[in-house]
Amino acid sequence: MEWKDHKKRCRWANPKNEIYIRYHDEEWGVPVYEDKKLFEMLLLESFQAGLSWECILNKREAFRRAFDQFEPEKVSAYDVGKIEALVRDSSIIRNRRKICAAVKNARIFLEIQKEWGSFSAYLWHWTDGQVLRETDMTHSPLSNQISKDLYRRGMRFVGTIIIYAYLQAVGVIWAHEKDCDWKERKE
Repeated sequence: MEWKDHKKRCRWANPKNEIYIRYHDEEWGVPVYEDKKLFEMLLLESFQAGLSWECILNKREAFRRAFDQFEPEKVSAYDVGKIEALVRDSSIIRNRRKICAAVKNARIFLEIQKEWGSFSAYLWHWTDGQVLRETDMTHSPLSNQISKDLYRRGMRFVGTIIIYAYLQAVGVIWAHEKDCDWKERKE
């Protein structure tokens, strides 16, 4: 694939979508430790189920507006009226089950924060704070474990494939392809 800037990127990055290119180059795989960002990515990944990540990225700003800047405290307090407003909001994915899951997941996210001191501490404990290097996978024993634990706690739309994509997105797993110019972690 020929890129305008002559750099090589992972096959999944769409060279015609500047949002996607920026996401690949600047965000995907970069370790995240801030809880608000971890919540944002968890919410977005859960909405991605059955859809393309590009679709979600293209609607990211609409999600940010609709879900109160991804503030888990605010999302956890959504009532039936707010859920109905979100179901009618054509700028986001209007799947009622995913919207209700986002509210429930926000509550559980806050419970995990309280238990662990931060969601980041919970997430990174699975790898002892280490970034893993894996490519060409859609799930792993790690994503299976985390998915199972989050389901046990009551979260929804957190299956092993969604969690694997989440771990890649927030940098727990560094998965740039071998031909990608970003294959080496830059810290």
